[in-house]
Parts: sequence; structure tokens; C-alpha cells
Amino acid sequence: MRTLRSLPPVARACLIGLGALALLCWLGPALSRFDPHTPDWSALSVAPGVAGHWFGTDAIGRDVFARTLAGGRLSLTIGLLASVVALGIGLAYGAIAGLAGGRVERALLRVLDVFSALPFLLVVILLLTLFERSLGLLLAAIGGYVWIDLARVMRAEAARLREAPFVLAAQAAGASFRQRLHWHVLPNLMPLAFVYLGLILPQAILVESFLGFLGLSVDEPSASWGTLLSEGVQELDSAPWTLLFPAGFLVATLAVFQFLGDGLRDWLDVHGQTEAAAA
Repeated sequence: MRTLRSLPPVARACLIGLGALALLCWLGPALSRFDPHTPDWSALSVAPGVAGHWFGTDAIGRDVFARTLAGGRLSLTIGLLASVVALGIGLAYGAIAGLAGGRVERALLRVLDVFSALPFLLVVILLLTLFERSLGLLLAAIGGYVWIDLARVMRAEAARLREAPFVLAAQAAGASFRQRLHWHVLPNLMPLAFVYLGLILPQAILVESFLGFLGLSVDEPSASWGTLLSEGVQELDSAPWTLLFPAGFLVATLAVFQFLGDGLRDWLDVHGQTEAAAA
């Protein structure tokens, strides 16, 4: 039985740290006395710690601390929603391929191979350039980029479940493909899928930050970590803190997710080996 108590200590610490970061990003801008999007022409490029600006201000007087937390809230939200989109696509695709088997499975795997060979990031940039940017298009573009590895994992697990006694019994009893998929395969894939959600989320955040750096994410006055990095690069000579603080938050978040991912992989491997030995 896989429980949170059986997680490695590092993974549990990472979960606590991510929860604290998400809470800080969500509540921080509301609790700050500085609006993250309102310029203050009397405090242009103020150094960190001066006049109550913990992270300083940018070239038009906006508080970097408030903007970093607001940007983190947007980056984490977009990353989470895009990961949920990827989860839905990858889970459905992998479950159908794994349960179907035979020619259908091989054909769907070849489609995955083709998708893996495409320069998807360039395709995403092209889509966001040609069409009017919107939150829905951004989520679909990022989710469509990060779903492929998840689909492979779900396909392998669904193929294992296809030979499980309870699925074979349901098939022998006359259950249709849709019934076996809905009542037997998908419920058993959901726990593993939600674990892998934590592994694809940092990839989605990184893609969103890259698009934001290129100016293809959210529009002003909203800002994500990527757009803050783009603004910070332009002010690097006069106000380097406008780049260092958002970059520090982004790097720390991705590092915590990396440690969490390593812990989850070890956790899954240990439990997988234990269950195999018990069988």
C-alpha cells in the first residue's frame, strides 16, 4: 500500500517546501503593501532593502518582491493547468493503446515516435505567433508538448493491466472494451498518473517561462517568471536584482521539483520491486 508516510524524507520535505512556496506566491501579493503592477515614479530602480522594497524596484518603480510572487503565482498556475491537460491526453492515449494491444497499440506507438521526433517547441512558438494568444491556446500548447512521456508510461502500465486476472475475467464475462477501460484500467492508472503529474509539472513551468522570456506568454500588466526574466535582462546593468530574484525563485522551484521527482522515482521502483517479489 503506497502512502505518503512511505515517501522518502527528501520527497516529503520537497512537498512541504512546494506547498509553502505556493502559499507564499498565492497570498504574498495580496498581503504586500505594494501593488505588483502599479508603477511608482518616485522609486525608480531602488536597491533591495530601501524604503521597504525587500527586493528593490524595477525601472518604473514596481516592487520586485510583489512582482516575483505574482509572477510565481501565474507560472505555477499555468504550469499546473497545462500539466492537467497533459495528464488527460497522456492518460487517455496510453490507456487506450495499452489495453487495445496488437496492431492498434503498435500504430499508436509509432504516432508517439513521430511526435517525439518533431521539434514541438518550435511548433508551439509558431502556433502562439500565428494565432491570437489566449490562456486556452497557451495551456493547449504547453500541455501538448509535455504529454508524450506520460503517455508512454501509461501505455506500459495499461499493457500490464491488460493481462491482469480481473481484466481477463471481465473480458471473459463479456465486458466491452469501453467497459474494461472505464471500470478496470483507468481507475488503476490514476494513482500512478497523479504521481507522474509531479514529474511533468516542472517541465510545463520551464516551457511557460521560456515562452514568457520570448514574449509569447501572458500580456502586460500580468507577468510570469519568464516575462520577469526578460525584463530583468534589459535592466541587468542598472538594476541586476530585477533578474536575480525571479531567476532565483525559478531555479529553486525547478530544483525542488527535481529532488521530488527523484524521490518519487525511487519510491515507485521500491514499491514495484516489493510487489513483484510478493507476487
